Amino acid sequence: MVQLIVGNKGKGKTKHLLDKVNSQVKETAGNIVYLDKSTKHMFELNNKIRLIDVSQYMIEESAEFVGFISGIISQDHDLQQMYLDSFLTIACLEGLDITDTVEKLEKLGDTYGVDFVLSIGIDKEKLPESLKEKVIVSL
Repeated sequence: MVQLIVGNKGKGKTKHLLDKVNSQVKETAGNIVYLDKSTKHMFELNNKIRLIDVSQYMIEESAEFVGFISGIISQDHDLQQMYLDSFLTIACLEGLDITDTVEKLEKLGDTYGVDFVLSIGIDKEKLPESLKEKVIVSL
């Protein structure tokens, strides 16, 4: 399953994402991973959540990003949830159509039992129609 938190820059998407991930720690039996473009929010995350600074891994295009996600899933069979902050930046999708990449994450999630929550710096109205049903928070 893929869920989206959307809104323009500075609207508070990261706060919603951090609140959601920290509340899920108490309810989730498996592992949780939080991907971001830096370690800026390290101290705001529960210590049971694995933070990955994607900028350290030389990802230059969305296909590489999907491969990176696949690698994380393949090495952790207890992984249940992944939270992706600054999705457009970490997935190298700024100014591009995100539909294909989100569909690939959906397939990975369905196949391996991983739920994804993505923070995306786009207004809900500017999202492709096929993705609007996945929005859980619009700011």
